[in-house]
Amino acid sequence: MSRFAGRTILVTGAGSGIGREMARQFVEEGGTVYAADLDPGAVPEGSTPLKVDVTDPDSFAAAVDRAVSETGALHVLCNNAGASSTTDVLDCTLEEWERTFAVNSRGVFLGTKLALPHMLAQGDGAIVNTASVAGLVGLKDRAAYCASKGAVIALTRQVAVQYAGTGVRCNCVCPGTVDSPWVGRLLAAADDPERARAGLVARQPMGRLGTPTEVAAAALYLASDAATFITGTELVIDGGLLAG
Repeated sequence: MSRFAGRTILVTGAGSGIGREMARQFVEEGGTVYAADLDPGAVPEGSTPLKVDVTDPDSFAAAVDRAVSETGALHVLCNNAGASSTTDVLDCTLEEWERTFAVNSRGVFLGTKLALPHMLAQGDGAIVNTASVAGLVGLKDRAAYCASKGAVIALTRQVAVQYAGTGVRCNCVCPGTVDSPWVGRLLAAADDPERARAGLVARQPMGRLGTPTEVAAAALYLASDAATFITGTELVIDGGLLAG
């Protein structure tokens, strides 16, 4: 299957976890993939690695410009790069709050702002943002994270409505707890990693964590021609967490 043959795709946070799996699947399905990350050394084979700081307008602009200059277009942007935060309002410092928003919200804004002119000019484009179920419900010890992901969902809806009918669509995926390197680092820092992992699994009605492969597959669906009547939605991939 080559759903993305002849298409140019830019994925941020493509060095590990969900972003790496997105980039890998896009490559597998024929796309010309630019894989951006602060540390692009581990991006998938077949993609073009780019060192990008999504909070830096110049850094992000250089990545978009390179993709467009080398291929003549930008068909898909996956704003996937993210930052974690594991504190409540009282313990969250201003620096932590601003860093979390810089990556999770400002990065999505910058990527969208930079990609839109190219997509509008060609009358074709799909933006897929990585939000989270944390942007739809409150989670303990996730003040900045919940707020920043909620902002991603709201921006996704606004962009979708603003540009509906232009050929440009904007959607987001909202993963639950995913068995990713990021979650692995959180668990490793816990006092009792095994107990912490069991707690994460227990809150999932399906009794397991999600996988980067499952979330990436959802993102590819939203970016594909099979989803041309879908814009402004948040696709929840959480094993039934919100439903419960």
